[in-house]
Amino acid sequence: MDEKGGGLPPYTAVAPPPPAWKRKKMRRSRGLKFLAVACMGFIAYAQWRQLPSRSEPVNGNVTVHGLSVQRLHDDLTTCSKLRQKPQDPLGEGREKNARYIDGHAPTLIKNATVWVGEPAKGTSAADARKGKGYSWIKADVYLEYGLIKKVESDIAASSLPKGTHVFDAKGRPLTAGIIDMHSHAGVDSLPSLDGNEDTNELSADITPFVRSIDGIQPNDHQIQVIKSGGVTTSLVLPGSGNNMGGEAYAIKLAVGKPDGRNETSAADMLADPERNWRFMKMACGENAKRVYGRVGEQGPTSRMGESWEFRHAFEQASKLVRDQDDWCDAATAVGVQNMKGYLPQELKWESLGALLRGQIHLNTHCYTIPDLEAFVDHTNEFKFKVRAFHHAHQTYLVPEILKRAYGGDPPASAIFADNMYYKAESYVGSEFAGKYLWDNDLTPIYVSDNPVLNAQHVLFEAAKGHKYGLPYHAALASVTTAPAERLGFGNRLGKIKPGFDADVVVWDSDPLEVGATPVQVWIDGTAQYEHPIVLNKTVPKLILSEESTSAIVEEPVDMDSVVFTGITNVLGDVEVQGGSKDAKSYSAVIRNGKVTCVGACAEEVRMASTSKIPVIELKDGHFTGSFTAFGSQIGLNAIDAEDSTDNGDNVNVFTRAEDGLTLDTKKLHAAYKYGVTKAITAPKFNGGQTHHGTSVGFLTGATNPLANGTIFASDVAVHYSLNPDAKEAEGTPSLSAAVGALRRKLLQAATKLKKNETIEPADLYSESTFLQKVVNGSLPLVLTIHNADIIAAALRVKKDVESLTSSKIHLAIFGGAESHLVAEELAAAQVGVVLAPLQSFATSWDQRRALSGAPLTNGTAIDVLLDAGVTTAIGLEEDWLVRDLGLLAGIAYANGGGKLSKKSALELVSGNVYKILGAKEPKVEEGHFVVFEGSPLRIQSRVKAVSGGLGAVSVF
Repeated sequence: MDEKGGGLPPYTAVAPPPPAWKRKKMRRSRGLKFLAVACMGFIAYAQWRQLPSRSEPVNGNVTVHGLSVQRLHDDLTTCSKLRQKPQDPLGEGREKNARYIDGHAPTLIKNATVWVGEPAKGTSAADARKGKGYSWIKADVYLEYGLIKKVESDIAASSLPKGTHVFDAKGRPLTAGIIDMHSHAGVDSLPSLDGNEDTNELSADITPFVRSIDGIQPNDHQIQVIKSGGVTTSLVLPGSGNNMGGEAYAIKLAVGKPDGRNETSAADMLADPERNWRFMKMACGENAKRVYGRVGEQGPTSRMGESWEFRHAFEQASKLVRDQDDWCDAATAVGVQNMKGYLPQELKWESLGALLRGQIHLNTHCYTIPDLEAFVDHTNEFKFKVRAFHHAHQTYLVPEILKRAYGGDPPASAIFADNMYYKAESYVGSEFAGKYLWDNDLTPIYVSDNPVLNAQHVLFEAAKGHKYGLPYHAALASVTTAPAERLGFGNRLGKIKPGFDADVVVWDSDPLEVGATPVQVWIDGTAQYEHPIVLNKTVPKLILSEESTSAIVEEPVDMDSVVFTGITNVLGDVEVQGGSKDAKSYSAVIRNGKVTCVGACAEEVRMASTSKIPVIELKDGHFTGSFTAFGSQIGLNAIDAEDSTDNGDNVNVFTRAEDGLTLDTKKLHAAYKYGVTKAITAPKFNGGQTHHGTSVGFLTGATNPLANGTIFASDVAVHYSLNPDAKEAEGTPSLSAAVGALRRKLLQAATKLKKNETIEPADLYSESTFLQKVVNGSLPLVLTIHNADIIAAALRVKKDVESLTSSKIHLAIFGGAESHLVAEELAAAQVGVVLAPLQSFATSWDQRRALSGAPLTNGTAIDVLLDAGVTTAIGLEEDWLVRDLGLLAGIAYANGGGKLSKKSALELVSGNVYKILGAKEPKVEEGHFVVFEGSPLRIQSRVKAVSGGLGAVSVF
């Protein structure tokens, strides 16, 4: 044995001497200390011997570190969920929709003209992008268990279960339900009330942790109004007041038992009850810095500060994600029993962490190039994807920036068709944005931002997108398949195919035509209307896409003289020469900016040809008078929210619009370009749709207010507002006070008129002087009112004042959302109404009784007013609508049941304005006309030329 190896000690017969400490006697104090240490050591040893091994819990519930075993195992389960990447839920192969309510009978829709939503099999991706392979097909559609089960020709009813409902589409168009990817329905309930406003959580700039579902009011009536426009699914987003607004929820618009559901709750409305995907809203740009910026106190006050807010929040969430991943890795490696702490979790950053893990579809409100570029940089720095940029006014300018976004899948652009100019970041935009995006292989989606726009008509945004050049199939996809794909529902929503949710709409006309209205709407296979109002329309002629619709002419060429041939309809107030109006084709000859002939004009055309005057051949040409914008702020404002570009409020002063007239703005250029060559604008009281002062009539194409003819009427009418804003004026804290104040002013003017007092030069343009003209009937009085009761009060004031004078007050109502309730009284008093908006959707309390139209109501206000004999016109509640005046007249024409001719429909946006005001209209012979290809009342019309009384014709 190796003794040096630590074996047994060597044996010796002689014992060694004892150690020194044994030879020396120990002191008593040191001995006691030694004994105490020994006892303590023994106790520790004894306890150690009784402890379990390190890997075993003290008991079944607690680890050696004092942690709950159950909670640790729950945390480990959470690890699995954290690392799970959601997949788009499948549609094909399902026997039943998870939203299906037992007991609902199947439905067979017969004789439909179906838009499937995808190209025919075998179509290449390149050809499909161009629209090839898409078509309307004749088919029956069978709905069962909340799903589309069959799309086939001539499905025999006898082959279906007993009790199947049969609906005859009568050849009408059938599409998937419309999807609105940007709505605040339910959280911004209508009519708007402070107590129901839950759109933004403004306690902090960064609130990714709040959820729109916690504010959704299922009984918001606007949800039913929206559905009546064929919208079956909406993404309800938090607002854009802060940089990180919170989680969003996709809902279907079937609510409670009346709509075939078992309960009335936001949870029951979820489009995907399994909650495969989550959604989130963020916002860049003006809003957050305006809401939160306080210099020296808090930020952000700039876009730089906003980027820091974003990055700092993402940093916090990234740290949480890293800490969680580290914990999960360690727990997997050593076992949860050996972990010294629980899984790091923080509710504040949970949703943002889920975004970074790819579990949330992000939608970000961003308008401008710097906002877009900064946010794309954030996506690459923190490795997350954006499904869509919303509003996105400038995305069409920078497709390459969008294509740099993280993930290799460029964000879609969720846009309006032509709503712009309302703030600085919306000032740069284009109605052609949808086409520009599509041409750059990007995805345009049209949205409402309800209640910014009425989501009932979000399909109209897509229709206008088509008007502005987006191919037909892409325009229809922009509110069906494209948002479905971006929401992660591309296998379930947006198409008419077996396995897809049975969200279906039958339309009374081509869905992209002006005035298209649902005949019936199904959600999850359940018809939403027992007795829908169906408009009287013939079987629709479907739109055929043409190359001409995609042509973009940004700027016109001005010509002094020009000839147009191929005119099939003369709708302007002009004499047709050389033949009857039933002739198949006419010409229009313009020399030196004036119309010299409309009709056969053979000799004039020949002479023009020899004079080398340009001759333009039109396809289905339409010649009309030009339009008039009434009630907007064009000419007094360039950017709505920017004080420096605005004439300003006139709450406690009475002013003249002529004194603040500003020309040569984008708004006026857009008006002129779309045939609105005249405008009548009044000073605003304190905001949109309020007026106070005298209006001015002017030419929108003019650039010099002093040039001859620019102003065709200096003081057109006297305007007051008798809406809730009137309570803001000094001395009128109530509506009754405002009505009383107006009565008193008119009676005072009548008294002065009776006394025949001389008007001093300093008072020639005073409020009192203008009111004397109102009282003697030489100047109209226009009152901005929506509420029927206040309209009635105004009629009483008119009667009161007229009883003391020998003349009649020429009264008109602007707004008129509830005017239908007093239509007979308005007609009897010979009071005209300028509707603005044409189709009110009860955004405010004073509009709450507005008519939304079919399939919910039998007509809208314009139908009731016209039936009662009230002279009616269409005004503008917002300036951006200048492009849409012809189309708004088209809605009244298409949905009017034949009460309007084409010419009388166009009078709604031209001649009727002047009839209501008793004013002289600048007409065709003075150089005010528009030339279209296609009817100006239909979506495929194109402006080919405009003349606005300035001696030249702008040719596109």
